[in-house]
Amino acid sequence: MIMNKKVRKAVIPAGGLGTRFLPATKAQPKEMMPLIDKPAIQYIVEEAVASGIESIMIVSGRNKRAIEDHFDKSVELEAELEARGNEEMLKLVRGISRMADICYVRQREPLGLGHAVLCARSFIEDEPFAVLLGDDILRSPKPCLGQMIDYYHEHSSSVIATMEVPWDQTHKYGIAALEGDGLFPRIRSLVEKPAPGEAPSNWAVVGRYVLDPAIFKLLEAAQPGKGGEIQLTDSLQKLNAAAPMHAFKYQGRRHDVGDKLGFVQATIDIALERDDLADAVREYMRQKLSLEPTRF
Repeated sequence: MIMNKKVRKAVIPAGGLGTRFLPATKAQPKEMMPLIDKPAIQYIVEEAVASGIESIMIVSGRNKRAIEDHFDKSVELEAELEARGNEEMLKLVRGISRMADICYVRQREPLGLGHAVLCARSFIEDEPFAVLLGDDILRSPKPCLGQMIDYYHEHSSSVIATMEVPWDQTHKYGIAALEGDGLFPRIRSLVEKPAPGEAPSNWAVVGRYVLDPAIFKLLEAAQPGKGGEIQLTDSLQKLNAAAPMHAFKYQGRRHDVGDKLGFVQATIDIALERDDLADAVREYMRQKLSLEPTRF
């Protein structure tokens, strides 16, 4: 186990096909679908940067060039904004391309989350690292990932973010069985999407990980699991047997933007927090909720 190394790097898997959002994702990455005026993946990158991450690898796939273009410098757009004297928007656009050192690797086939993480092995080398899943937007005063990294630096223990979910929803998640109290209990076991009624707890894994690089040897040797994919959970279970891992009981707000209802909820919540939209959106919602549903 690699001890006492700073967590500087992060991996963001973004190679999925986005089939739940077809036809919108036929020609654009689901990660680029906007929550008001900011693509979902930018919220993920911002959390990583706010948590102290210096370098990010985005594991992408076919038809994902829009992600690279978004975080790249846009010479023509910047020149146009500068010519118009739009300093506020120019600062915003330049800030996107300067957020972090971002590089990319292509996952040639969608072989699962474990395989996506394995694609970043040469980037990570022998350092502890973070993984952030793009479907989970986690918002709290102190970033979720930042709290996990702090714990890793103090204890040199891999950490996985968890939240309580309704028992009848446990089959949709990786589930952690926990032992001990406090915000960072020991993980006893992990199971990927247990059958209804078979979950060992209702603590669901919610898309943030701080991991020891020993995970790569386990992923390299992993066999396809549930769904015929290389499941990250299977290798985490083996890592946990070799070196105890801990859960972080995340206390903030979570939006599952990989789900249609979750995406709508995230859009509404973010709109209601913005000074330029909140009053108008709140009034519109009052009007709509006072009327009978209209179908066209």
